[in-house]
Amino acid sequence: MPTQDTTRRLRLQTISQDVTSFHGLQTISTYDTTRADASAKNLQQAYQAMLAQQQAETEKLALYRAAIDAARLAEWEFHNAVLAMKEVVRGQYGSDSDQAQAIGLKKKSNRKRPSRKKSVAVAS
Repeated sequence: MPTQDTTRRLRLQTISQDVTSFHGLQTISTYDTTRADASAKNLQQAYQAMLAQQQAETEKLALYRAAIDAARLAEWEFHNAVLAMKEVVRGQYGSDSDQAQAIGLKKKSNRKRPSRKKSVAVAS
């Protein structure tokens, strides 16, 4: 038997077939084996453990998504507060002030004025 790669998830179809097989086994009253890993008790425990871990994963995924949403909203609130602060500084001190430059705005007097581009005459 080739080595199993347990780092990847099983396909949903495979798990569904396994669950169907397990439920089918429960209808066989005479099932008995000497293999401990294939016993009905071990199968039941593995099934219950899988369900519990899937539930835990779903709950943590929901918490993760909620944390993502909360962080995103906090980022937007901070960004909007900074934009409001920049408007206040620009309004209170002016666009050409050192205070405006201190918060990351460019001084109006330091802006390069647009210049006309001279057209190059084509010599014939």
